[in-house]
Amino acid sequence: METIKIKQGEDTPGIILDPGKEHFEIYGRSLPEDVGTFFGPILNWLDEYAESPNANTTMDFRLSYFNTASSKSILDILMKLEELGENGNDVTINWYYDEDDEDMLEAGEEYSEIVDIPFSIQKA
Repeated sequence: METIKIKQGEDTPGIILDPGKEHFEIYGRSLPEDVGTFFGPILNWLDEYAESPNANTTMDFRLSYFNTASSKSILDILMKLEELGENGNDVTINWYYDEDDEDMLEAGEEYSEIVDIPFSIQKA
């Protein structure tokens, strides 16, 4: 499996998915013009990763902003990680938010209620 490293852009998040490590990361702002084109390869990568995952998988979300279209893709990512957990793998989500950003805190809380995997919400 190849590593995905996408540098953060003005309207796109940075993403690091390295199968050689147990720690993945999505950070920055997410408001890509075409959400399907941007997140499609990420979701496909997670499907491939699920065929032979690490014993432990941790995904860090360090988003400062995301639009409504991105919120669906974030949920899709979380659902794929939930499936990993259901298949007996250890999966942890770390959701970071700035102390002053109540919207991002609330988003993390809402996602944590939707998926059934360990979900840590922390100040950045």
